[in-house]
Amino acid sequence: MKKKKRCGWAVSELMVAYHDSEWGVPVHDDKKFFEFLVLEGAQAGLSWETILKRRSAYRAAFRNFDPSKVAAFGSRGVERLMKDSGIIRNRLKIKSAVENAKKFIAVRKEFGSFDAYVWQFVRGNPIKNKFRSLTEIPAKTGESEALSRDLKKRGFSFVGPTIMYAFMQATGMVNDHVLSCFRRSRF
Repeated sequence: MKKKKRCGWAVSELMVAYHDSEWGVPVHDDKKFFEFLVLEGAQAGLSWETILKRRSAYRAAFRNFDPSKVAAFGSRGVERLMKDSGIIRNRLKIKSAVENAKKFIAVRKEFGSFDAYVWQFVRGNPIKNKFRSLTEIPAKTGESEALSRDLKKRGFSFVGPTIMYAFMQATGMVNDHVLSCFRRSRF
């Protein structure tokens, strides 16, 4: 049996499952966008695998990534999250997620959906890069810098250009599966 060729970062069982079923699949669901906004912000300075291992705990802690429920978390909600050993207990990241939920709702009101807002940064279609190796993939791009700048202007935090590029890759706004990867042509 021929072994499937994947992007080189998909080596553990958890990362392979994420790579094969989710990474790079175009997202058009606001709740999923909010989930990735929270998770990518939590990931800053950590490995993505660390976050994936805690994903179910994040779902529970952040009310299944319902931005309206998260936006309602007050200081008690933040303190509850600070005691939750299932998530990354970084006060700045937790407070950021709560405040970002409020900003997320404001963006939805302005644009009709977060989906309509965010896809404008790639002109409505995924950017399909043609990288042969992981070393060619940039940490940020002009598009991720523009998205980061606009989000920051709207009051979001933990949305730097590198975090936003990872967000864009995860949500399929950018297809960075290397040319030899079996998932490359799926999107």
